[in-house]
Amino acid sequence: MRYLKYDEVKSNLLNELVMAKNKKIEVKGTEITILDQEGQKYISLTDMLKAKDGDFFISDWLRNRNTVEFLGIWESVYNPNFNYGEFAIIKSQAGLNSYKLSVKEWVSKTNAIGLKASTGRYGASYAHSDIAFEFGMWISAEFKVYLIKEFQRLKEEESNRLQLEWNFQRTLSKVNYHIHTDAIKENLIPETLDKNQISFIYANEADVLNMALFGKTAREWRDENPHKEGNIRDEATIEQLVVLSNLESINAVLI
Repeated sequence: MRYLKYDEVKSNLLNELVMAKNKKIEVKGTEITILDQEGQKYISLTDMLKAKDGDFFISDWLRNRNTVEFLGIWESVYNPNFNYGEFAIIKSQAGLNSYKLSVKEWVSKTNAIGLKASTGRYGASYAHSDIAFEFGMWISAEFKVYLIKEFQRLKEEESNRLQLEWNFQRTLSKVNYHIHTDAIKENLIPETLDKNQISFIYANEADVLNMALFGKTAREWRDENPHKEGNIRDEATIEQLVVLSNLESINAVLI
């Protein structure tokens, strides 16, 4: 029995987590994996190769001079840590019959971010969507067009779903806000106070949560964003709204 080394176990676990977040699209009968990483979409070149007739490898694409120039330009625009010295060496050798380059070598030598190579059970080569579209032309012009079409459809579906999720969480936070204000009314407001004093107490309790979550009060946010409509909570992310709903519920209980 062979026991896995620590690095192998770690790599397999990370790959399992990656695959759980992946999405798939189908392009001309070929299933292609889309990796979502730090808000950027990376498309599996390994999957795309399955649609290519005949023997063709990613290294064949990488050894082409036009490919290397395109990758270098893309990295120069989006990657401040790109290694131009190593890139110059690679560019000078690109196109030679004896020249070969893998995705892993390209990334390690140039510190590139546009291509990624994963190892382990789900090992594959991925490219940022901008680069994957260019690689699609090497499969076929038709494949590239359908790849872009399916990718855009996926983005639209994600955008619509995120909007629905945001609306739901914003509505939930508003419902919990009323629970929060009811707790304030029943426990913190004496009958002797006037309307201005009562409004101050409500605002003060709301800003306790605003400070905890956003690091600023509603008025501070308004002073920083005089041209925006709505309030600080209308600009919150889905994650912040989830936390806000819970904070409102907990604070209502504490009050």
